[in-house]
Amino acid sequence: MRHFGHIPAASRDRLFHRQPCEFDADSPAAVLSAALGATLYSPATRPRLAEDVAKQAGRGVVSMVLCLEDSIDDAEVEEAETNLVRQFSALADLRDAGAEVPLLFIRVRHPEQIPTLTERLGPARRLLSGFVLPKFTEARGVPFLEALAAAEAATGRRLFAMPVLESPELLYLETRTDTLLGIARAVDKYRERVLALRLGVTDFCSAYGLRRSQEMTAYDVRIVTSVIADVVNVLGRSDGTGFTITGPVWEYFPAPERMFKPQLRRSPFLEGSAEELRTALIERDMDGLLREIELDRANGLLGKTCIHPTHVAPVHALSVVSHEEYSDARDILRPERDGGGVLRSAYTNKMNEVKPHRAWAERTLQRAEVFGVAAADVGFVDLLAACLGD
Repeated sequence: MRHFGHIPAASRDRLFHRQPCEFDADSPAAVLSAALGATLYSPATRPRLAEDVAKQAGRGVVSMVLCLEDSIDDAEVEEAETNLVRQFSALADLRDAGAEVPLLFIRVRHPEQIPTLTERLGPARRLLSGFVLPKFTEARGVPFLEALAAAEAATGRRLFAMPVLESPELLYLETRTDTLLGIARAVDKYRERVLALRLGVTDFCSAYGLRRSQEMTAYDVRIVTSVIADVVNVLGRSDGTGFTITGPVWEYFPAPERMFKPQLRRSPFLEGSAEELRTALIERDMDGLLREIELDRANGLLGKTCIHPTHVAPVHALSVVSHEEYSDARDILRPERDGGGVLRSAYTNKMNEVKPHRAWAERTLQRAEVFGVAAADVGFVDLLAACLGD
């Protein structure tokens, strides 16, 4: 699989200076953690789940979470597990028939579900990339990680964990530091199995009875911003100790009346049919999502939890490295620059200071590998239009 692999090859040739790389479930963890992109969640109760998964893969989704936790009723868990096993078997048949299948993760409720489900999946477990671990703290998370390691040993298949950071202990000021340090100890011990850390902003807001509207990003809710900053501070460092941290879910729901003028900037949309695309995005209440994706990256997050297929294309289009970013990153990382120094960018619009910008450059090239580098005259709107088939 590859990002933008669902669009015609001729279109990719036109859009990309450097095309996204190919990868699969057996690729190195560093590649997969950067490649997760828009991770689409789906309740495990869906009766046509296998067909839904294959359809979304054909539309550009490369990672999905099949949820047994908050997205389903407590009384549905047993039925959902049975359905999940059945749908994995059907999906294996679809794959054997030539259908694409994304990286698949199961969000569980209890550690005991991990070995049980892994065994029940039988041969279809070859489609399973790992598990999403809810409400992760050191005390609650270690049993999940131990269960994952045991399931991996029993099946001989590599399985990844994606802990969700969403517990009240992480939110409350008086327990935040100890909770973060405990999480850091737990995930460091199982580092080779932790693919990414996911932020559960909905639960953060719930602790205070908050819910942001489509005009507001997660970063407009100050108490959420403070938690994100502390999580990145402790768990997202670029010194080799950090992990990929993914952006929070965008909760779309229609509002009867827009209170504020849309914030989506007009400047990238001024040529040709781009204005029509901009209007369509605003009508779909996507302007807030686009701003939040940009703020995710500015705050050190990569990828995003998504609950609706229409969110996937914007996340992926905004994850592509621009030609200017790529040029700067390559210049900074040239071997002859190892001693440091300052240089003017090739675009002659900024200063590139080699030592302070090195970590940014390395992360940018990692993103360029999996999402590609846009051609010099290609922008976000072009990429989004290609994703949408416009």
